Parts: sequence; C-alpha cells; structure tokens
Amino acid sequence: MTLTAIALNCSLKPRTDEDSSTDKMIGLIASALARHEVTLTETIRLVDHDVKPGVESDAGEGDAWPDIRRRILAADILIFGTPIWLGQMSSVAKRALERMDAFLSETDDQGRTPSSGKVAVAAIVGNEDGAHRITADLFQALNDVGWTIPAAGACYWVGEAMAKTDFKDLPEVPEAVASTAAMLASNAAHLAGLLKGMPYPGS
Repeated sequence: MTLTAIALNCSLKPRTDEDSSTDKMIGLIASALARHEVTLTETIRLVDHDVKPGVESDAGEGDAWPDIRRRILAADILIFGTPIWLGQMSSVAKRALERMDAFLSETDDQGRTPSSGKVAVAAIVGNEDGAHRITADLFQALNDVGWTIPAAGACYWVGEAMAKTDFKDLPEVPEAVASTAAMLASNAAHLAGLLKGMPYPGS
C-alpha cells in the first residue's frame, strides 16, 4: 500500500540555505518512514508563509493556510515539527493548531473531522527542558481535532540547558533518538495503513 507523509516545520527561522535542527529531526523521521515505504512529499516551513491568525480554515485574501491545509490533508501522515522556546512549542506551531480548530465545525455526515483517519507524529528539538510538556499539549490538540496518534508517536532531542550545541550540530544522531525514530516510523506506518484500508466509521 502506498502511503505519503508531509511535514510542518514550525521553526521561527525563515528558510535559508542551511537546514535547522527541526529540519534534521524531520529528516530523521522521514528516513525511518521510508523504510516502511512511506514517501515524504514535502516539508512546509510555516514561517515562510502568510498564515493569518484565527480559528477558521480560510481567513480571506492573502491567507496561505487554505492551500497548506489542503496539502497536509492529502497525506496519510503528518510530521509536526517544532523547536522548544521558553519550555514551550513555538508560536508558529500554536498558530497551526489554532487554524486546525476549524476542523471541529467541518465534520461530515458521520461526525468525522477532515483529519479523521490521518496519523500525526511529533518531531521536537531544543536546548532546554520542555519536550514532554510539548508532546502532551501537541497530542491533546491534534487528537481533539481528529488526528490519530500512534504509540510512541513523538521523537525528541533536548540538549544541555543553556548550552550552545544544537541538534543539527551533533556529529551523529544519538542511538536513543535513532531507535525512537525507528519505532515511531514503524508504528505510524502500520497505523496509517490500517486506517487507509479501513477508515473510522464515525457516529
């Protein structure tokens, strides 16, 4: 069965010639998913797009979210990537979740949201504490609007507090992070395949 994934990179830094640590974590997960025949179609760096504030799917002229929404819902798996700032997910990540709130009023005849039957996983990086809190907050929000979270659905790396080393600067990925990404990918691909073949029946 052919499965696709798409990534949202919620870094605060605009796209440059150099990948961010969030890009590196997304890449690690994408490589692990590829071993289960899941193709990453693209990574969208949200800060490079004019995503308007609000809780609607279309905020009008100039809003980039409607097209981004279409692209993420076309994939089977969403890799939601965010850095840690002040112990929290980025403001860009929060804006994406706020825009997904509209899913709750866009249900079909069986009460299913647009993201019903789609799998979401988390890619989190930072140099301070916060990975567990962000995972909890992120998964609660994604689950509320209809995404399905697989077992072991988050992969993160947290560096030494107040240190200067970023995940992208590590000479090699720590074994614990690599093995977590592998398990995440296996579970996500398995669950996405099941849901694609047998969608939720709804109410």
